Amino acid sequence: MSNTVKIKNYSDVMEEGVANATITPGMLIEQMSTGKYRAHSTPGGNVLPMFAVEDELQGGLISDAYDADDPVQIWIPGKGDQVNALLANGENAAIGNFLVSNGDGYLKVLDLQSADSDDALAAIYGQQIVGAAVTAVDMSGASEVDPDGRIVVRII
Repeated sequence: MSNTVKIKNYSDVMEEGVANATITPGMLIEQMSTGKYRAHSTPGGNVLPMFAVEDELQGGLISDAYDADDPVQIWIPGKGDQVNALLANGENAAIGNFLVSNGDGYLKVLDLQSADSDDALAAIYGQQIVGAAVTAVDMSGASEVDPDGRIVVRII
């Protein structure tokens, strides 16, 4: 697995913001009404793909989390870009599965089959799919947050 969040980067749209709470590089993030950034908080909800990346200019690694009130490096990938994201515990993603927000900065497999699924919100949310899995990752046996549960995702 790569030691960077940006796997394929065709557009290189970068911003800097301020973290509201702890953010790990590879997390799907969103901007709050305060202007700060946090882990994307709506499971299966609309999303503008934005990911925290390692602070490479300061020697930061993919494993170095940002703390609350730290400056955070933000990548806004475009269609076709590939990101080294985080897959939620309990998920089993096959190559080609569509992925959506898990509501905590991690991604989960889109599930429209279950009527009680958060993903049933697809009728309301038109921009919920973040991307498609490029690699297969099985986190179905994970019971705690696993920062090594990384998955390569192609933004769609």
